[in-house]
Amino acid sequence: MSKVQDPQLATRHSTLNLIPAVLISLSGFVMFALEQRLIGYAILAVALVTAYFTGRQLFKDLLLLAIGLAAISAVPITTDISFSHMTLMGAAMIIAVGLPYSLSRWVFKDHAIRFPVLTGQKWTRTERWYLLAVVVIGFFLLPVYMIPTGVFENWPAASDPDTVARLFLGTNVLGIWDELFFICTAFTLLRRHMQDWQANLLQAVLFTSFLWELGFHAWGPLMIYPFALVQAWIFKKTKSLSYIVSVHLLFDFVLFLVLIHAHNREWFDIFLY
Repeated sequence: MSKVQDPQLATRHSTLNLIPAVLISLSGFVMFALEQRLIGYAILAVALVTAYFTGRQLFKDLLLLAIGLAAISAVPITTDISFSHMTLMGAAMIIAVGLPYSLSRWVFKDHAIRFPVLTGQKWTRTERWYLLAVVVIGFFLLPVYMIPTGVFENWPAASDPDTVARLFLGTNVLGIWDELFFICTAFTLLRRHMQDWQANLLQAVLFTSFLWELGFHAWGPLMIYPFALVQAWIFKKTKSLSYIVSVHLLFDFVLFLVLIHAHNREWFDIFLY
């Protein structure tokens, strides 16, 4: 007969797991939001040492997350849409997602990280209506955020077909990567060792910190942090990468139109701000 786990012991174990997990989240905040890479790496190292003495599986999962964070932090995180920078940042993004996935599947052999695309489940009426709601929210919220604050200037002006195409590609690729890394990787790994709401709060710090360095300044975190929380919650409910990517890309499409309008005011002159 299997032993029933002591609830108090389980709670204590979960609390211990929070210490290195919070340090991981803090390291991301320091690396990305404060742009202090060396201090962030030091905190990351302390997190892994703490995790090593807390639990073997916790250490392995946080190691995967640390590898991803280190990979993406090794390159400049900017909105530069030159071919050289897009190639460099794209390579780091691939490593940040691909290496943890590969280690989890073929080295650790637990296949903890998954990217569920073809789930076989139809989207519900509520889920379909939410997609429309995202577009409406983006239409009213993003111009008010991007233009009066001047945050749009953190993105390059795009007015010719080549730069417009690269801006469109960049915003879409980055939106997909956000979901692959912060939700499918970070949130998934963290929630194996703590309650879902705790894992969600921590991944949202990483999500928001990264986008802050990318250029979402001013009161951007007040918008991004809740968005990150909702995305993880939706992923938990739907278990569908396809759906959360659809949500993100619809929001980013409005962002793309706002950026084009902000730099070329006669273009897409449909926004209120």
